[in-house]
Amino acid sequence: QVQLVESGGGLVRPGGSLRLSCAASGFISNFVKIGWFRQAPGKEREGVSCISARDGSSNYGDSVKGRFTSSRASNTVYLEMNSLKSEDTAVYYCAAVVSAYRGCDLSRESYRYWGQGTQVIVSA
Repeated sequence: QVQLVESGGGLVRPGGSLRLSCAASGFISNFVKIGWFRQAPGKEREGVSCISARDGSSNYGDSVKGRFTSSRASNTVYLEMNSLKSEDTAVYYCAAVVSAYRGCDLSRESYRYWGQGTQVIVSA
């Protein structure tokens, strides 16, 4: 059974940093792609970043480029978030899919497995 568990969310001041973790279990695959998404109240779920285990490539949403970095160590994927802004406040979800295609994308429809989410609040 595939399971994704996010952790690391919390309250942080604008300009601060947080590191989210996504622990994946139930599969071991070099073809897994892990994505990070977020959903703020009243807004649609937005793709933040993704990383491909096959080729190590990653993608980032325009709103987080240069501030967020995704990395992977075995079956855990991290999202390092720096220079946080109030508009980064959201529930953050990790998602996974096993695919032979190279690279990864930020489309929700591309991912099969989802975690329960972790809340990030950026506020003074």
